[in-house]
Amino acid sequence: MKKRWLQLLLGGALSITVLTACGSGNDEDASNEGEEEAAEGDTEEPVVVGATQIVEHPSLDEAYAGFKEALEDEGYTEGENIEYDYQNAQNDQNNTVTIANNFIADDVDLIFANSTPSAQAALQASTDTPIVFTSVTDAVEAGLIEELETPSELVTGVMDLHPEGIQKTVEFIADYFPEANVGMIYNSGEQNSVSQIEEVEAAMEGTDLEMTTRSVSSSAEVQQAAESLVGEVDAMYIVTDNTVVSALETVVGIAETQGIPLFAGEADSLERGAFAAYGIDYRAIGYRAGEMAADILSGEQTPSDIPAEYPENINLIINKEAAEAQGIEIHEDWEESAEFINE
Repeated sequence: MKKRWLQLLLGGALSITVLTACGSGNDEDASNEGEEEAAEGDTEEPVVVGATQIVEHPSLDEAYAGFKEALEDEGYTEGENIEYDYQNAQNDQNNTVTIANNFIADDVDLIFANSTPSAQAALQASTDTPIVFTSVTDAVEAGLIEELETPSELVTGVMDLHPEGIQKTVEFIADYFPEANVGMIYNSGEQNSVSQIEEVEAAMEGTDLEMTTRSVSSSAEVQQAAESLVGEVDAMYIVTDNTVVSALETVVGIAETQGIPLFAGEADSLERGAFAAYGIDYRAIGYRAGEMAADILSGEQTPSDIPAEYPENINLIINKEAAEAQGIEIHEDWEESAEFINE
């Protein structure tokens, strides 16, 4: 009996040990599952970039494409760790204000402002949301920053006007179209356009060139403004004015039917029929803005750490098809100094 009792006692103890071990395993499994669930719950939400653009036209579209490309190259993949809320103001400055206020209300992580009006509205709305701009002609004059080297706590970016662009364009017109009366159409409500008109006027000092201007408030007025210049001007020069560039084809049509050389402030307008420009690459300035945004989103830098920039390069670009359509003879020396499209 004693032997039987001992066997039962040992068997019971063994059963308790086994059950205890099984219970411990289940607890461990449950703990592991809990840790895995917690880890899944700790997955970071994607950052959100609010992209605001004044109007749709090729230059601004290229800048936005370059911006996203840079962020992709920096490890921000759309749909995974970054989301974009793209809003187009349809060339209505009141819309830029609404868009910016909505971005702040939605608590986006960064605002990409693609144009001067878009950047001004974003800065007005933001108290602590960082802003990276591009397609801005003069960030200081527009009140976005005080100096290039020391931008504000909230704003930095890349401008779309090379410091020598207007001067070189005016010199080119003076050399090959001397004594020309140059017609310029612009939106006086766009600060970037006003500053460019003033710069053109200053560059013309000491030349035999004259300037005749027409002001518009919407793209619907551009054709009438261009028609009113016919018979009065010998050339036309469209600076990087968002309103006029969005309706550039109407100006091109008049330039071709009237044989008026049409100069542009940026290279993308050449593909649409302008004759010549000292151009920059909008995709390149957008890309650089994207690199700045990546540094800000990662926490490595703040806008005040990143000096605002001008475009790196500028080139004389000539559209040969447009030259022919506008009755312009190609000079031999242009062959050495210019880049040609539509040859």
